[in-house]
Amino acid sequence: MIKMTFTVRPDQGDASDFDLGDITCEGENGSVGSAGHTPDQGMMIYLSVPLLLDSLRPLLTGERKAAGFVGTDSSFRLDFTRDRKGFVSVSAKGTVVGKSTPAELADAVLQAVRELDERSLSALPAGSGARSDLRSSTERFRAAVA
Repeated sequence: MIKMTFTVRPDQGDASDFDLGDITCEGENGSVGSAGHTPDQGMMIYLSVPLLLDSLRPLLTGERKAAGFVGTDSSFRLDFTRDRKGFVSVSAKGTVVGKSTPAELADAVLQAVRELDERSLSALPAGSGARSDLRSSTERFRAAVA
């Protein structure tokens, strides 16, 4: 089972499309995240989450067997690989963090998006391009994995 968490870093002033944040991925083999590294691996979280959704969509619909994600303005990377039995492995730096079914992974990502939306998205300006991109990517993701 995989659990994803998207967080916005505190004390950045007024909310903007370019706020820094972190992604954490937990699985049965441990946890990996972008926080606490030197050099810093934090990313522009509101731009990175849509990128993650758009990267995962072809993997979860069966169009691709692998997907890679690198956070916007970050060196943090997650790799996703679907095996012959249909399970998706999530790895970082060549180490598998965990495995799940495509549906479980989709649910984990959508739960993290919901939590980010509830906690932080409303702080962005009404005409925010990042807010619009996140909503559009989320709608496409939901439609593809439904």
